This record gives sequence, C-alpha cells and structure tokens, in this order.
Amino acid sequence: MKFLLIALLLASPAFAQDKPVPTFPATAPGCGSFRVKFVVKREKGQHPLADPASGKALVYFIQDDSQYQATPPAPTIRAGLDGTWVGATHGSSYFYVSVDPGVHHVCVSQQGIGRASVNTAAAHFVAKAGESYFFRVKDIFLLGGTAQVAVPSEKFEFGGIDSDEGQLLASEFPVATSRAKN
Repeated sequence: MKFLLIALLLASPAFAQDKPVPTFPATAPGCGSFRVKFVVKREKGQHPLADPASGKALVYFIQDDSQYQATPPAPTIRAGLDGTWVGATHGSSYFYVSVDPGVHHVCVSQQGIGRASVNTAAAHFVAKAGESYFFRVKDIFLLGGTAQVAVPSEKFEFGGIDSDEGQLLASEFPVATSRAKN
C-alpha cells in the first residue's frame, strides 16, 4: 500500500503539466491589432449595391442594431479580413471590400472592449470570383425584469447570412465610411 502511495505521488507531477497559456489578447486569423480604433461616418441616402470587379469577390460587413434598446451610442464594430482591420460600422450600417478568390478569414470586434474574447467573433469562407458574401453583426441589448428593476441583457451575434437577406439589410441601412484614428 505504501509503495502504491509513493508511486502515485511521484507520478502526479507528470499529470499536472501546465498547458501553455495563450498570449493576451488571443486573436483569430482575421483580426487585426486590438489597439486600432476607428472613426465612423454613416452616409445618408440610397446606395446601390456594388457588383464585384472582374476576377474579384465582395465581402459585406453589416451591423444590425434593430434589437439594441440601450440609450445611444450604439457600439462601433471593427471588421477584419486576413489579419488586418479593413473598416468599421457604427449603428445599423454596412460597408464592403473587394477580395481575391480563395480562403479568407474574417473577424469582428466591438471597439473599446479590452479583452479579445468579449464581443469578438471570427469565421472563414472560400470566395469565388463574381460572388458577394454577407456577414452580419447583430447587437442585442434588451431591457427586461420588473417595473422596479430593469435587467439589461446584452448579446453579440455574428455569422454569414444568405445573400438575399444581406441585400435586403444593406438596402435598408446607410453605408459606413471609416478611418483609423491616429
């Protein structure tokens, strides 16, 4: 019995090996540096959807705040492509970028959140020439609870959406133009 106890104690350090700790902040292949911040302007008026240039594909990033019941301001969402932030949206708006055919990694992140795992999401897709791809960020902030106590519930959803749904949303929202802050 003593031999078994000694063998178990000597073997326990081998089972207690620490896993490597990821460096902060952990990122996905589509994300850029979390230090980059954007200034966003929403352009009023109707904007027809673009057609991809010859041999290219388009990637639309749409921010849908239709279920965001908090007092303004709505969040600013950065969008990344293949490791670089390519733009941002603010409130219900959208923008698009042109890409070459092939595998691409996208990332979205709520600007101003310090941890990468909070309100950051990522995906990958295979672009084909002549096609358009739509990704939606859905900010959800609902007030619930009782008359005495308001209990906010905040969620952040991200994913690719059907091209028909993407075209519908983009036709309802203004185009966002953005530039990185210095």
